[in-house]
Order: sequence, then C-alpha cells, then structure tokens
Amino acid sequence: MMQRPNARRRPGRQPGYSRETRRWIVMVIVLIGSLAIYAVERWMRTPDAPVIGTALVVDGDSLVIDHTRIRLVGIDAPELDQTCLDAEGRDWPCGRQASAQLRSHIRNRPLTCPRQSLDQFGRVLATCTLPDGSSINAWMVAQGWAVSYDRAGLYDAEQAAAKVARRGIWAGSFVQPHEWRRQNPRRDDGRGD
Repeated sequence: MMQRPNARRRPGRQPGYSRETRRWIVMVIVLIGSLAIYAVERWMRTPDAPVIGTALVVDGDSLVIDHTRIRLVGIDAPELDQTCLDAEGRDWPCGRQASAQLRSHIRNRPLTCPRQSLDQFGRVLATCTLPDGSSINAWMVAQGWAVSYDRAGLYDAEQAAAKVARRGIWAGSFVQPHEWRRQNPRRDDGRGD
C-alpha cells in the first residue's frame, strides 16, 4: 500500500480527536440527550389526575381516599393526642375534636383533591374541595380547627377571623401543632406529621 508523502503517521496513534476529547464529546451528547428526554417528558405528560372519592379522616389534616394518603396542604391541625386549654384553663382533647369536626363537615361526601406534590412520607399534598367547590382546608382554619401553615399565608385571613371570634382551638390556649410534635417526639409512620 502506498502512502502519500505528507501523510506521516505515528505508530499507535489514530488521526482525529484525542481519546480524552472523544470522551468529553460523548459525555456532552449523552447529557444533551438526557436533558431533551427529560424536557419532553416533563412538558408533554398529562398532569396527575386528582384524587376523587369518599375520604377516611385520619386526623385534622390527613385523609385517605382509595388507599391514597393525603395531607391537606397549607394547614396544620392539632395532633390526635394533643390537648389544648379551654377558656377556663381546663384540658380538652383538641386533636380528637379537630378530627371529629373534619369528619362531620365532610359527611361522607366525595372530595376532589388535585395533587400538588408529595411530602416526606409520600403523602399527596392537596387542597381538597367538596362537591360545591368549597375548600375543606380553608374551612378547617376558618372554624379554628387548624392553623395556617405555609410561607405564603394562604389561610391567614381565615385564621385571623377564627382567632378574633375565638372559634375552636382559639377559644382558649394551645401549643402550635408543629411545636407540640417537637416537644412530643414519637416514631412517625407517616400517618401523622
């Protein structure tokens, strides 16, 4: 085989890019391809369907609908074992009462709970509504059975009205639910907060 006079080759070396350069090119192509697949899946997928059905009340801010655990987003209700003080300074089971009030308000009517995200326990975070479109999250805060619990202050107006009217837990005194959980640690199986 005849070689051209100017085409000198070094033994063991192939013409073109170095091995390191080829490796970087492959990595960039794989990264761009992965990002493209992610973008297509993210933008083209249909949103998760809302959870719809009759709810089992777990506590004042947690439900189960068709085996899907739901945490009512933006609110925090007293824990089941939590007690509060009434206007006369007597203990009362505010956590159990909050749960009972939610159960009574729902009255086995179907709820619609659009999925927003998941919490650390894998529960769906949602604002759930009754068939008339009213939010049970807002209702719990407005009736004084939960506190507004998000940075955006979504239910701050409902909380202010409940506090002024001394409804629910605002009739006496209570420890904020998140603080109560900190003071009363327990093994959390994801059913409570």
